[in-house]
Formats: sequence, structure tokens, C-alpha cells
Amino acid sequence: MADGWRMTGVLAAAVPLALAACVATPGCSKPSAPEGYEIVEIGGRTFTLEVVADPATRERGLGGRESIPEDGGMLFSFPDSRLRQFVMRDCLVPIDIIFLDGAGRIVAMHHMPVEEPQRPEESRLEYEMRLNRYSSRYNAQYAIELKGGMLENLNLQPGQQIDLDTKRLAEITE
Repeated sequence: MADGWRMTGVLAAAVPLALAACVATPGCSKPSAPEGYEIVEIGGRTFTLEVVADPATRERGLGGRESIPEDGGMLFSFPDSRLRQFVMRDCLVPIDIIFLDGAGRIVAMHHMPVEEPQRPEESRLEYEMRLNRYSSRYNAQYAIELKGGMLENLNLQPGQQIDLDTKRLAEITE
């Protein structure tokens, strides 16, 4: 998994440069994202987000990852819009989360600190039950996870729109 994040870091560094060059070039269009990723502008910054659109990858999320690139993260896409809760299951680094409704408007944001790992004497169910729950508060169809501490630099507000390719996400979401 760490090798995938190194690749994401390279992509995250290259995409903003390509976007900057594009701004100065008449007729240039925004570069397309590599397979399995979305390029998303959040709070004036460009992020290359790994798309997770099936139950198995949504369950795993960023669990076990040792780092998150400065301009990377995950975009969770769900088949419907409803109240959602995330936990820091097996997460080794702090994460910031942004919940979005079906139109891409922010409905909730949270800082999620690292939690104590599963104890040797603890069952998986006991571990799951003690984890803090981070709620979307309102119906959400998407969630974006970023490196912990990013929210402080993005100046985001509930109700703010984040442009997502919702049509493409609907096509790939299970």
C-alpha cells in the first residue's frame, strides 16, 4: 500500500503543475485524472484523490496507511445519499473528513485523531464498538478524507459546493 501512496504523491505534485501551465495556455482543458483517481479542487487547492466506490474498499479506507500525501486523500462514493458514520478503524495517521450531499455540498467536517489500536485481549466487535463515530449529520453520498490538519488551511464552510464529476462517480459506484 505504501508504494501506491508514493505514486499518489508523484501524481499530486505533477497535477498542480499541469493545471498551472494550462491556465496560461489558451484552449487548454483540465487534465484528466489517472485511472482510479479524481482531481478535485477544495478550498482553492488541487487534490488527487483515490476513488473508493465499492463496499470492500470503502470498509478498508485509509486503514493501515502510514502516510497521506499533502495533496492526496480518498474520495468515497456511495450509491445513495443517507446519514453516514465513519470510524478510525486501523488508521495510523490523523485524518480530516468532509461529508458531501448528492450535489457535492458540504454537510459536515471533522478532525479524526488516531485511536488506540485493537488490544490483544479485545474482540473485533469490542474494538469496533469503542471507536469514536464521526457523523455526516445530514444525508451524505460522498466523503473526502485528507491528511489530518488540512481543514485548518482550506477555510471551508457547511453548504459550500465542491465540484465532483457525479455522473462519472455514479457509473463506477457499487
